[in-house]
Amino acid sequence: MTQKRRKASRGFTLLELLVSLAIFSLIAVMAYGGLETVLTQQARTGENAESLAALQKTYLIMQRDIEQIVPRPIRDEYGDSQPALIGSTLFQFTRGGWDNPANRPRSTLQRVGYSLQDQQLMRYAWMVLDRAQDSAPVQQPLVSDIKSMQVRYLDQTGNWQDQWPPQQTGGTPGVNPTDFPRAIEITLEHARFGTLVWLFQLPG
Repeated sequence: MTQKRRKASRGFTLLELLVSLAIFSLIAVMAYGGLETVLTQQARTGENAESLAALQKTYLIMQRDIEQIVPRPIRDEYGDSQPALIGSTLFQFTRGGWDNPANRPRSTLQRVGYSLQDQQLMRYAWMVLDRAQDSAPVQQPLVSDIKSMQVRYLDQTGNWQDQWPPQQTGGTPGVNPTDFPRAIEITLEHARFGTLVWLFQLPG
């Protein structure tokens, strides 16, 4: 009777303990691998969401600017006259609707521009239309991971132009500098989302 009780009350053997530890270790490794995968996917999803939100915000800012283009030429910091819309190595234009909640003595028109610097799309805004040599623009970074940016202009005859005002053979302007295209197409090459094509209709 005493011998039976001793057999019934004995603990785990060393072999059973080793097998239990091995199974527990395997489950722990599998659980950690699954958790790491979930966390990695969550981080990537968060990065994608942030990049997408930045692109959506950039689109709305550009849409607001382009749809309020006005035919107001300016003078640059060298005193040279510049058309209301320039589209070549520069992409600048004059827009209306510049809010003035403080009622400061300034125009509601504003000169803005866009350019690509180190894969980051930047917006420039000048505080005055006719600039002096010390008139520096306010720079606003919009979205990063932009590999390239191309701009095209749809003229009144339905043809796409790579610059504005368009040039004819011999360097003669093809249109009046005060004329506007019907639409502006902006193509962005994003490192994460690939090629994005945005089309903006101009007023009038």
